[in-house]
Amino acid sequence: MAPEIAILMKAAAAGPDFSDGTVGEARTSTANDCRVFADDAPVMETEEFVLPGGVRATLYRPARRSNGLVVFVHGGGFVLGSRADYDAPVRLIAERAGVAVLSVEYRLAPENRFPGPVDDVLDAWKFAVDRAAEWGVDPHKLILLGDSAGANLCAVASNELVDEKVRPRLQVLMYPVVDGVGDYPSRREFAENPALTAKQIAWLAGMYLRDGQSQTDPRVSPMYVEDLSGAPATLITVAGFDPLRDEALAYASRLGEAGVPTRVMREGGLVHGYISYTRISPAARAAVDRVADAIGRAIRI
Repeated sequence: MAPEIAILMKAAAAGPDFSDGTVGEARTSTANDCRVFADDAPVMETEEFVLPGGVRATLYRPARRSNGLVVFVHGGGFVLGSRADYDAPVRLIAERAGVAVLSVEYRLAPENRFPGPVDDVLDAWKFAVDRAAEWGVDPHKLILLGDSAGANLCAVASNELVDEKVRPRLQVLMYPVVDGVGDYPSRREFAENPALTAKQIAWLAGMYLRDGQSQTDPRVSPMYVEDLSGAPATLITVAGFDPLRDEALAYASRLGEAGVPTRVMREGGLVHGYISYTRISPAARAAVDRVADAIGRAIRI
């Protein structure tokens, strides 16, 4: 583990567990952590939108940008997180990749349980497609990017868009949750890792899913899509000390077996959620830069 991450994990283990409190307290704690660890972010033009269904989004436009667009979906277990919490990482990626980014404020559980967030992300995708020409964007250079639960929503959306005329050029899934029921060694090995514990995973899933909802539904767990051959080219990142590591690798294998161009970035010294640790961790910053560079290359092809 990267030494600065190890120090952070030791401190986190000694602190309170958000799953012991209320949803409101957990959201406040997450927002505070994001402010504390937020990197210095470049200044750029932004514009606020309210989508037809009521979902809010922010468009980030760096000074140097291509004619592509990233639709960004934040993490937080479908319950936590916001555009504001992810403002710094979005700016860093937009600036380094040289691409505009639409950051989506999908509605959170438990107020908006499954399939609400899925529908919100699909609405955001359609909004981006419809606005592409107005924004000077090539609709065939749209990328879906998400981390953790946001990566789940990106994977689900990509699979839902398989028959659409405009599909993602690339889906970027950072340490995604893709299988709610599978038994993976990393889930057991890192069950007590304070970056994301088994207890927290169960708490978040209980907030997201309605009573009786099957976790093998492909819109909950994309691992259970029967045919993945229609998925877009995929970049998956995994953290070495993440309980979700092995299911992400298994999903990458399934995509590859289905003939989907798939690349895996293994960040061995990092933990779940490292996109938000770039201020204190050079290793996390380098990992996020690698994702931005991959996005920039995909847009330029």
